[in-house]
Amino acid sequence: MTISPARLERALRGKTVMITGASFGIGEEVARLVAAAGARVLLVARTADRLEALAAEIRAKGGVAFALPADLRDEAAVEALVAQLAALPPADIVVSNAGKSIRRSLFESLDRFGDVTRTIGVNYLGPVRLALATIPGLVERRGQLISVCAANVLLLPAPNWAAYQASKTAFDQWLRCAGPEMRARGVAATSIYLPLVRTRMIAPTAIYAKTPAMRPEQAALRIVRAMVTRQRWWTPWWLPPAQLASALLRWPWEVLATWLQRRAIRR
Repeated sequence: MTISPARLERALRGKTVMITGASFGIGEEVARLVAAAGARVLLVARTADRLEALAAEIRAKGGVAFALPADLRDEAAVEALVAQLAALPPADIVVSNAGKSIRRSLFESLDRFGDVTRTIGVNYLGPVRLALATIPGLVERRGQLISVCAANVLLLPAPNWAAYQASKTAFDQWLRCAGPEMRARGVAATSIYLPLVRTRMIAPTAIYAKTPAMRPEQAALRIVRAMVTRQRWWTPWWLPPAQLASALLRWPWEVLATWLQRRAIRR
């Protein structure tokens, strides 16, 4: 999938794009693409040195970038970020890309409530707080809020992913509920349901090492294309039939998943 640089520049030149999770992977690639098209970039992530390096890279090429280190798990840090945004160019497009993934059995998590609070902070509470702070400005500029989501939130949930899938699904449902209200006021609400992407977030999960996955650059192109089309959602081609299968096969899947868990316990 490609997009004409000229078309992208017409859509983005002079606009301000805020990207969370901008220090690595998908967010980093989105930042480079929109900066090359003439957009100002507000870079948000926890890793300050990576953000500063990326901002410096963009400025060296003639672009405009602001590094805004913030941990979306920390309510005080998010409030400080909101205060910083008031002194910066207002966002025309917000890309909610930051994510935290945890694959861990329920019975290995009984004394790890932090798994829930970390994932819910990064994947839901932090993004909602930033959205609430930026939506009034998006209404003024007829802007866009893009959620970078995971395709599996639309499929049957899987064992060992409770904390992660619950938090990602929460923001997806929030935006799907808020979307019609936003669109009625001229703001495009877009959900990008990505398949597996080869980023550092999936590295700790051994089963993904040999699983087919998109490259971050491919995912970034898909997100940037949505800035041009202002489409409501994008899914990989296989997701709609997989959703149908999920609806039809819920009971058999739950029986199978339970059997697999019992088998794993006996080992």
